[in-house]
Amino acid sequence: MTPMELYLKQLSELKPALSLKEGQSLEEWKPVALQKLRELMGMDYFEPCDPDFQAEETIDKGNHMRTRFTFQSEEGYRVPGYFLRPKTRFAGVVICLQGHSTGMHISLGEEKYPQDAKSIAGGRDYAVQAVARGYAALVIEQRCFGECGGKQGGGLGCEKPTILAIMLGKTTIGGRVWDVMRAIDVAEAHFSHGAEYYCMGNSGGGKATYYAAALEPRIAKAMPSCSIFNHPGNIPAKGVCPCSKCIPGFCRWFEVSDVAGLIAPRPMLMVHGEHDHHCPGPEARKTFALIQRYYDAAGAPEAFRIHTGTEGHRFYPEAWEDFAAI
Repeated sequence: MTPMELYLKQLSELKPALSLKEGQSLEEWKPVALQKLRELMGMDYFEPCDPDFQAEETIDKGNHMRTRFTFQSEEGYRVPGYFLRPKTRFAGVVICLQGHSTGMHISLGEEKYPQDAKSIAGGRDYAVQAVARGYAALVIEQRCFGECGGKQGGGLGCEKPTILAIMLGKTTIGGRVWDVMRAIDVAEAHFSHGAEYYCMGNSGGGKATYYAAALEPRIAKAMPSCSIFNHPGNIPAKGVCPCSKCIPGFCRWFEVSDVAGLIAPRPMLMVHGEHDHHCPGPEARKTFALIQRYYDAAGAPEAFRIHTGTEGHRFYPEAWEDFAAI
């Protein structure tokens, strides 16, 4: 038996210690689960600092004003972003998170590299879509992507920083969630005080959306896309990057679907593609059924919905109608 075979066998036999048990109160489960998830993600190692917010430029984009800004989320680490404010009253602020890509400019529908056209054609120009539907959009660069550690020419820079983060007791996905939290602080102070905040993203952006919604109660509604599934045994087989999946010890305590218990009863729309190569429809539906169990336990069965696209690993803009309806 190889180490890979050994670990896959052990994963298949593992029963997560903190999955909600039959008859267990969700309200009693939540604080215990939240504390353990924060511990596993290394959230206590991310320290607050002066955000040192800096607005760089504001451009009139026709139906909205777009402000480029940066802020400090950890001492010495700056996060760039954009705030898109419609010229009319907006319904809420959508935090837009790109997954494995060349960067946040794709949310704006802008091409920097030849491969960007394909990403935009896959429905990933979220911020433009959000503004067209009456929302403001808060776009930030995720750690290890684009301007925050991406490689020259648009390549990805995830694996080495993820290993270093783990050696520090942190995780890359924890850092991405931390940046979302601090971005909300910045938006509250400078752009949209008192607004309702939503979060969405595709692939690695969807994974960050899911965990951010679990740990940040100011996120009123979430829309992860093509990102949430159990079956950790298929990760090595399909070569999924560890930056959004690698949380040390996670599988001993949780299934991915269990994290939804920290989001419920807040509304969540799960978007997926029937032919997604990472998680085909039948596998996704098994995970979604387990998520539904948490929404039932929260007394909000209708607050969890699913939008199924007919293609693969991409975002489906028609999902916005379902998002507005929950």
